[in-house]
Amino acid sequence: MSMDQTHWVPVQRAGPLPTFYYHEHFVELLAFVETHYAHVLEPGHARLIDAFRALPREAQCLYVRLVNRKGRVFAVNRLRYPELGPVDELVPVLREHGFVAAPGPEHVDDLLRFLTRAELLQVLSASVTGVARSLKKAELILLAREHVEPEVFVRHVATQRLCVQQHVEALRYLMFLYFGRIHASLSQFTMRDLGLVRTQSADRDYEPRFQDRDAALEQFYFANARHNLRNGIEPQRLLHELGDWPDANFTGSARERDKLAFELGRALEKAGDTDAAALVYARGESARCSERELRLLLARDREAGRRLLEARLDAPRSTEEFLLASDLYERKFEKKRTSALTDTLRAGETLHLDESMLGAPERAAADHFSARGHPAFRVENLFWRSLFGLLFWEELFGGNEGGLHSPFEILPAPLADGSFHGRFAEAITARLDSLQDRATTKRHLLRVATREYGTPNGVFRWRQPVLDAVYAFIDVADPDAMRRILQSFAQDYRSNRHGWPDLLVIDDDGPRFVEIKAEGDQLRRNQLLRLRQLADAGFRADVVQVRWVLDPAQVYVVVDVETTGGRGDAHRVTEIGAVKVQNGRIIDRFQTLLNPQRRIPPNISRLTGITPAMVADAPYFADIADDFATFMGEAIFCAHNVEFDYGFISREFQRLGRSFRHAKLCTCASMRKLYPGHRSYSLAALCRAFDIPLRSHHRALCDAEAAAELLLLVNEKRAELLAASAGTEDA
Repeated sequence: MSMDQTHWVPVQRAGPLPTFYYHEHFVELLAFVETHYAHVLEPGHARLIDAFRALPREAQCLYVRLVNRKGRVFAVNRLRYPELGPVDELVPVLREHGFVAAPGPEHVDDLLRFLTRAELLQVLSASVTGVARSLKKAELILLAREHVEPEVFVRHVATQRLCVQQHVEALRYLMFLYFGRIHASLSQFTMRDLGLVRTQSADRDYEPRFQDRDAALEQFYFANARHNLRNGIEPQRLLHELGDWPDANFTGSARERDKLAFELGRALEKAGDTDAAALVYARGESARCSERELRLLLARDREAGRRLLEARLDAPRSTEEFLLASDLYERKFEKKRTSALTDTLRAGETLHLDESMLGAPERAAADHFSARGHPAFRVENLFWRSLFGLLFWEELFGGNEGGLHSPFEILPAPLADGSFHGRFAEAITARLDSLQDRATTKRHLLRVATREYGTPNGVFRWRQPVLDAVYAFIDVADPDAMRRILQSFAQDYRSNRHGWPDLLVIDDDGPRFVEIKAEGDQLRRNQLLRLRQLADAGFRADVVQVRWVLDPAQVYVVVDVETTGGRGDAHRVTEIGAVKVQNGRIIDRFQTLLNPQRRIPPNISRLTGITPAMVADAPYFADIADDFATFMGEAIFCAHNVEFDYGFISREFQRLGRSFRHAKLCTCASMRKLYPGHRSYSLAALCRAFDIPLRSHHRALCDAEAAAELLLLVNEKRAELLAASAGTEDA
């Protein structure tokens, strides 16, 4: 499949939207749904579409405007759309055809959200005595729900000035069919037209995401309930519908049911109703629901909790559920003090790495392994998804069977709905069998990557380092172990796409997958699940902890820049001063004036002493860029208020089309943390406090040398703290 065959509409910044863009979007959505989803529409949905098309165009536009606005209740006198003329003449048309109505008792929740605090206070004062005027809106809403009947509340609202959008649920269903999730507006279409999102061509073939009406209605029920819960519907109201939940006979319905059960259960727990929460969790089958149900039951009835735990261990519904049930049982009934997550974390190898890489532990660990002759690749989730996507490219993207559900989607339909393995069982078996021949597998992957590189797809992002990792992996990996992991992807892609380890290391014993955890990091359950999945398949997979130390041989370059002003995007550098520090002493210096190619404001010249005449014959930044990059080497970039200096230098390199990336350390922030209690942490104030010479403040080299002295104080204190920490741990 070539790039042309993907039917992608390129992202381009568009001009102004046409006047009635929103109407065009709505009509486009209706036409798409009619074409692809006629088989799942109920008679009422078809009648709604026909009734909309029978409206005058201006009335159609007003209704679409209401659909795209937040909320369901609107004040007619506040609706102003100049392109539609007098809106108050269009509202009666919509009312006559049933697209809007006057608020009734059934709309009380919508009215409570719409009315202002002052309006609520006025309405409540007419029906409840002694309402405190100091109450907040949330308190007034609670008061209204508890003490005022809906009919009485509506009677005291000036409903003649309001209208309520009708057919909300039906429209939500139509948009759900199109997008596969609840969308409150058509903003995605607008973003497409503005060139902010990439979409598929509208004229390609699409397959419906639902094959029958029952599947569509089931999944919509749960998705819509989740939407309502997140948008202010009381959890107790949804709890009352628990007995009416559909059976969730379809994969997508079951996923949505499990999400609803977990979110509703958490909301009930937050409200203090743990008994109801346990009932709701029991309706879900996800590991998250199972864990909450078990914990609540154990807290209420230990023996009943034990029985349920044993039942889950005997017949787990997933590997993740078995892991959590095993962990809970060991801790609650076998006196085990730590969880499996903690045990796995503690059992891991520990690397002592320089603290300069504190913000990038994965990169630091990869560099550590590579420096010892063991190639290390940062892969995480992208590795297995890339290998899976390349191996099965033809099945996923090469023919019409792969399919997509709508122009806004890029994940192939068989992966989205879980039908991939069933549709392509024979081809999948053949592809997995071919893994036994490494040369054939590599030729296939290289052919696909060469032909399709850069083609957008919903499975993985094209990254050359990850592709390099894939090719290196094929050379050394056990084909049977690969087969087991890729088979799990083919059977249930959505459940397997997250949680994979950070690094792939190839050492003398072959591939090793490593999850990196810095001090204080937690191992998540899905990460433990992936480690065990890899181990069960036959791979080495473990956790490596990173402990930060201070390496005296680490090189720092302390930089100070003088500029024409304070904003890096609008101003330029006039002077660079830098000193190189290693083993507690300055070992080299760099200094130059620069022609900023723009005027130096007089106030800046007064501050720095650098005049236009001084830089008239100075080099441009382009002239010294190579020298400065060489001076930096692989050092840590250090400065007082480092983001200022680093930002100016990196922008100067950007103007040359070059990148500038270094680990950073800020002496100002470090001094605040390590030497608290000073009134000011400016460079001048700290120099006075610690008796550091600062003879030519606001000249770059002088300031850089002063900041270097602060760096030595910082490293001295860091070394003390690290030594104390190590001593405590040893004890």
